[in-house]
Amino acid sequence: MKSAVETLNPTRVRLTVEVPFEELKDSLDAAYKKINQQVTVKGFRKGKIPARIIDQRFGRGAVLEEAVNDALPKFYTEAVNEGELNVLGQPDVDITELKDGELLSFTAEVDIRPVIEIPDYSGIEVVVDSVEVSEEDIQKSVEQLRDRFASTNPVERAAADGDVVTLDLEAKVDGEVLEDGVASDVSYTIGSGELLDGIDEAVTGLEAGGEATFTSELKGGSAEGKPSEVTVKVKSVSARELPELDDEFAQMASEFDTIEELRADSRKRLESMKQYDQATQAQERVLEELLKLAEVPIPEKLLADEINTRKHNLEHHQLGQMGLDLAKYLEIQGKTEEEFEAETKEQAEKGIKTQFILDELVNKEKLNVNQEELTEHLMRRAQSSGMSPDQFAQAVVEGGQVPMLVGEVARGKALAVVVEAAKVTDTNGEAVVLDDDEDDETAETTAADAPESSGGDVEAAPAAAADAEAGDKAADKGETEA
Repeated sequence: MKSAVETLNPTRVRLTVEVPFEELKDSLDAAYKKINQQVTVKGFRKGKIPARIIDQRFGRGAVLEEAVNDALPKFYTEAVNEGELNVLGQPDVDITELKDGELLSFTAEVDIRPVIEIPDYSGIEVVVDSVEVSEEDIQKSVEQLRDRFASTNPVERAAADGDVVTLDLEAKVDGEVLEDGVASDVSYTIGSGELLDGIDEAVTGLEAGGEATFTSELKGGSAEGKPSEVTVKVKSVSARELPELDDEFAQMASEFDTIEELRADSRKRLESMKQYDQATQAQERVLEELLKLAEVPIPEKLLADEINTRKHNLEHHQLGQMGLDLAKYLEIQGKTEEEFEAETKEQAEKGIKTQFILDELVNKEKLNVNQEELTEHLMRRAQSSGMSPDQFAQAVVEGGQVPMLVGEVARGKALAVVVEAAKVTDTNGEAVVLDDDEDDETAETTAADAPESSGGDVEAAPAAAADAEAGDKAADKGETEA
């Protein structure tokens, strides 16, 4: 076999392959054997039909088609390996010549990973938010905890903001009560915004037994989105009472004995959260600067596939679970379809560029992933997915996604290398030193913004070359040139 590689552009090549006919012998033998098992000829036992009889009865072209379909993946893979190509996706194969007994020639156009020059990233400088926990932040955290331990007690007065009311609701559209428009004993906190628009104004000032009618757009049910006349009746009013912020509260709501210990723990937790946010911010901004420095061409088909996959995942998975379609989602987001398309394309380009350049850094820096790092990453991914580590690990193995996880960890380590070399300061002008463990963890998360079309990895598929089109062309060539 002889092969040659022609570069069409930085992300696509054309392979030209010539195969002497004797190298098709194994595939021809396999073709005759397969056809033998599928057909019946009077006077011959099944599987024992001579090759010449098969040629006479069914045509040499059928045999050549079967043989070429069997042989193409093997010769394509050999040509890819010979050319030392890092291919992406499926090739477009064209049989250019098939002379029975003499020669098989074909071309295969396929996308490849571009050659990327890693820029000098040592001069990258970014500014991130400072880690500052104010007394106001601490008080807000403690108040949120206090709110969770609030009690409610019935009162005989008009309902006010913050009160908990028990309501009966009836919704009408065009004067008709909806089948799913009646609800009883609904508990609602005034001011929470968790029910219909306008309900706060309607019930505020009403005592138990009071009733009001207002107009609102329904947020769900059979008449979702339609204006409705809603009648609300207040059955009871309860006031929420917050516990005193004292040592007794600290002992009830936490593991601490005093309110000061509780406040100190709140400060510590808030600082930890802000440090994590700061590390994530540093990763994202360093990555943005790195992508600006690098020239990363993107294969057109890969980009189109990635855009389609992102749109499919949004429409059929994320929005589907929320009961929304794309039009409603865009309305809520305040975006036009053109803006959505442009944003999706930008995200897809960034994801592909991120993977390409970080993979190149992994190779350049000779970064490896050990079992401990992979296990830690798997645990984090399992936690974020809501699955147990065992369930997640089983799903990963069964889905053949272990290389994907390894790639995420390796890219995270590559990004951490760049961040370590960058100058990171906070808004106060202070140098930021990121903790190594936190650095690696946030880098993995940031670097995981890769193509969705293949679960985070752009996979090569060199052996899947023999498509039906190539088989049809092989049959045509075999019949006309045999």
